Amino acid sequence: MLYVLRLWVHEHGDKIIEWYYYYNGNVSVSFSGGKDSTVLLDLARRAFPDIQAAFVDTGLEYPEIRAFVKSFSNVEWLTPAMPFNKVIEKYGYPVVSKEVAQDIYYAQRGSEWAINRLRGLNPNGSPSKFKERFKIWACLVDAPFPISHYCCAVMKKKPFHLYVKQTGKMPIVGTLAHESALRRTAYLKSGCNTFDSKNPISKPMSFWLEQDVLHYLKMTGIPYCSIYGDIIEEKGKLRTTGADRTGCMFCMFGVHREKQPNRFQRMEQIHPKQYNYYINKLGCGAVLDYIGVPYKGG
Repeated sequence: MLYVLRLWVHEHGDKIIEWYYYYNGNVSVSFSGGKDSTVLLDLARRAFPDIQAAFVDTGLEYPEIRAFVKSFSNVEWLTPAMPFNKVIEKYGYPVVSKEVAQDIYYAQRGSEWAINRLRGLNPNGSPSKFKERFKIWACLVDAPFPISHYCCAVMKKKPFHLYVKQTGKMPIVGTLAHESALRRTAYLKSGCNTFDSKNPISKPMSFWLEQDVLHYLKMTGIPYCSIYGDIIEEKGKLRTTGADRTGCMFCMFGVHREKQPNRFQRMEQIHPKQYNYYINKLGCGAVLDYIGVPYKGG
């Protein structure tokens, strides 16, 4: 077991070490408090114990996540300039997925390429074998509420990019390529460390799967946020007994694919105050009703 761990750290830590020395240590780990970034920070600090981390406090994190992040030293706390209620007011609600929300946002504004994608075509209008999955969401163009993909960019990416610009600390992030088509395409195009891009970034965990993350946590025994519960084995695979993913509490991306109880049904039970604000004050209950996602009981 110890040999496997050393092999794993060596293999996946190489990209972090390469990045660190290329920028003479002027780097920073993007730390969300989630299980992926917890593994990333552990890998980085095994090589460089004093490496800087940065956490974007959007106000949408689970209370358990914020408490967990506070237990770490040398973490810079960043805040977005615009709160979530203003983001959805100005841009729209984050629903289905980032790709679909983007298409809906621009289709509602008459962009031909976005309308084509929602028709199951390529952006230029030519036939496509791979875009049929967007057609089922074309009805959202006429939704009685705005939809957009901008939430993450405004509330997470922008504060972190500003931090990088102000400090010069080159970012290391824990994104996994398998989580979306956009991330997979970016990884296949540029690999883990992109030194020559407009915005250089290190993504040393790009080729990891969720099972890799869970195995690492179980193998090392390092602390991880309590919101995930325990890590158990079921039918030959590891899973968490609590939350599957954390991220922002109010994000609707991917919730239509979740088994019940989904993230909002669990929120009703363990975080009723946030649930009431989200469902009733922000109007997200009506949005979930419209896309057919249950959010009560479960």
